[in-house]
Amino acid sequence: MDSFYGNVFTNHFGPEIAIKTISSVPGGCINQTSKVTTNQGLFFIKVNSENLSDLFEKEQLGLELLGEKSSLGVPKVLTSGTQSGKSYLILEWIEKGIANQNFWELFGQKLAEQHKVTSDQFGLDHENHIGRLPQSNNYHGNWTEFFVEERLKPQLKIARDSGLVGNATMQQFYFLFLNLNELIPEESPAFLHGDLWSGNFMCGPNSSPYIFDPAIYFGHREAEIAFTTMFGGFDQEFYSSYEEEFPLQPGFEDRVEIHNLYPLLVHVNLFGPSYLPGIEGTLKRFA
Repeated sequence: MDSFYGNVFTNHFGPEIAIKTISSVPGGCINQTSKVTTNQGLFFIKVNSENLSDLFEKEQLGLELLGEKSSLGVPKVLTSGTQSGKSYLILEWIEKGIANQNFWELFGQKLAEQHKVTSDQFGLDHENHIGRLPQSNNYHGNWTEFFVEERLKPQLKIARDSGLVGNATMQQFYFLFLNLNELIPEESPAFLHGDLWSGNFMCGPNSSPYIFDPAIYFGHREAEIAFTTMFGGFDQEFYSSYEEEFPLQPGFEDRVEIHNLYPLLVHVNLFGPSYLPGIEGTLKRFA
């Protein structure tokens, strides 16, 4: 058995722990992810190179803050660190459950409750990541200013430096920036998961919704709900339940494309130009 895992678990749990099996499980395209069966229970571990240890440090912070501020299920962080040239993050193992008829209603209600956790500014007291990309969270008192300076412009710079977008697209974005205050209504900052799509939640024991892989910050809650509509969206009951608990402002559906410019730019920078047509369509409509 790989001595890396043995050393990591012994360092944290003590010499009495014994690993029985290690099996690879799905966990995204960035990290090596495994289910570890021991004489003290089951665990989930993410592993990457040592120079990417900040990814796990910020993920740990994000999960811990989610655990404090959200009533949704959040995996408990056991430890993170570096060992033998690798970085790692160990979480409790959450057994997958079967969604009952109340799952989506509960999910929508609890996310709405989380979004009622507020702050006096948009942002966060530390930077983190979305996927493997850096995510800047400098504080701003205005959402559109935060959205432009901390979300769109940094991703545009990466895309421009990589040759993925040209002058015409950049110019369209700058026209859009001038109109954002008129397009997006003001709201108080809401505590967001930040990367909430179908790959970052699951049904856990007792049909409880769990969220993980966060990119947390205080932002406009419409950005979060818009994000959930990508890649097929969530069940309609989720949206109905959310609206019942914390109604969105009129015209939200018309603003979804604007909010989703950020995750689409992220996908361009992570996976290439196949996501550009969605961005170009939105710019044509609003810029």
